[in-house]
Amino acid sequence: MSQAPVSFLEATEFLDIEHDAVRTFAAAAIGDASTDKEKAIRLFTAVRDRVWYDPYSVSDDPAHYRASFVLQAGRAYCVPKAVLLTAVCRSAGIPARLGFADVRNHLQTDALRARMGGTDLFVYHGYSSLYVDGRWLKATPAFNTELCARFGVPPVEFDGEHDALMHAFTADGTQHMEYIRERGVFDDLPLAAILAELRDTYGPMVDTSAHPVDDAFATQPISQTGPDGASRGSHCPQEAR
Repeated sequence: MSQAPVSFLEATEFLDIEHDAVRTFAAAAIGDASTDKEKAIRLFTAVRDRVWYDPYSVSDDPAHYRASFVLQAGRAYCVPKAVLLTAVCRSAGIPARLGFADVRNHLQTDALRARMGGTDLFVYHGYSSLYVDGRWLKATPAFNTELCARFGVPPVEFDGEHDALMHAFTADGTQHMEYIRERGVFDDLPLAAILAELRDTYGPMVDTSAHPVDDAFATQPISQTGPDGASRGSHCPQEAR
């Protein structure tokens, strides 16, 4: 059993856990939950489903990776969503850190593959590492439930007892996600290293002037409830940048 350092409860440049929006989101998601396990489950579900997963929202602006900005944008790719989950867990007194791995997504859309230069390898896929009841558990809040339904993939569920990673297969047996390489865990977001690897692997994916595309990832419902409970209109991929 490993012990969580105090540093995994502190605010950082990107984990702005004392920001009013972060504290309000965490409190609303937790509700009447009393144990760390119950709190972690509710926080995971809230981040997974209230922030739309958008792989076209990659940005080179550090401000766009702060937890409070992710809430404001209402959509993000896996790295900022992991930042948000890590931040709200720390805000709730649950030690948390950021983890990364390279994964191969076999359900990639043609439009996204083209934007990524023909590869289906996602470098620095982000997840959270949460310290619950004496154990570190991996939790991946990237794909919201509605997006999973579009692709026929069951949403990742976190039970507070086991790792919650992307499913290897879809409901019909099609290969989905393959973990290729672990990048390690961090106290705060190693943004410079991530952006350098993204530029080296994809180039235009980090170009904030890139034109949005119309595919299953980018198209959000016309009316959706935002992280703060307010009704939001549809967003184009540029709005999270």
